[in-house]
Amino acid sequence: MPNKTDRHGTPGLAQIVRGGWFKAVQIKSHDAYVNRSMLTAREALVGMRVRLENEIRGLLKTLGAMFGKRVGGFKRRAEEILDKELSVAPELVPVFAALMQARRDILAQIAVLDSRIRAVAKYHKTVRLLMTAPGVGAITAMAVVAAFDDASRFRRSSSTGTYLGLTPRRYESGEISRNGRVSKRGDTFTRKCLYEAANAIYCRAIGGDTLRNWARAISERTGPRKAKVALARKLAVVLHAMWSRNTPYHEAAMA
Repeated sequence: MPNKTDRHGTPGLAQIVRGGWFKAVQIKSHDAYVNRSMLTAREALVGMRVRLENEIRGLLKTLGAMFGKRVGGFKRRAEEILDKELSVAPELVPVFAALMQARRDILAQIAVLDSRIRAVAKYHKTVRLLMTAPGVGAITAMAVVAAFDDASRFRRSSSTGTYLGLTPRRYESGEISRNGRVSKRGDTFTRKCLYEAANAIYCRAIGGDTLRNWARAISERTGPRKAKVALARKLAVVLHAMWSRNTPYHEAAMA
């Protein structure tokens, strides 16, 4: 309508409902929202920790100190550089002290959430079931459970790849018909977790030989990056099938 108002929109909405021109939206359970909140809060804290570490690296670089990589982790390397460099600029001691303290506080809160996530995973039957798959830890399993919430939502396990944006876009117009990159629709966090799990399966010997060999066969044709995305989609399908059938992961079933 040229004049969009609530008064004009109400009859339009009523017509949509009467004609059935809509799709039902899944309202997730309270537990799904609670578990997802824990995961997103942890993700936010991890992002803050990374930004603080990058800020410390950047400030040290202005003093001519390249952070690099050393055995012992970020804290040990930062303290090693600060002991040498802050004698040149002692007025920066409070700045670095504040940043390092903020990082310690954030790490402490991440540890609290990690403990809570492990506790939930220990007693959540579905999360424990999904963790039998290679590359799938507590965070990935909880992310999948929170995203799907109810396995019966999908009539076919193959639909989960589309739901999470792990299938290609499709463009058709006239004589043009082509596939694009993955759509990246849906739950970004769950998609990221599945990609990390796929990367672990692809790069490390952690089980899942059949899945790894399948992905490497794709890699020979399209490259490792697309192969990992394909593996993430397949992993989403496998996890949904495990959940639907209440069956743990079996390597023989993947052959």
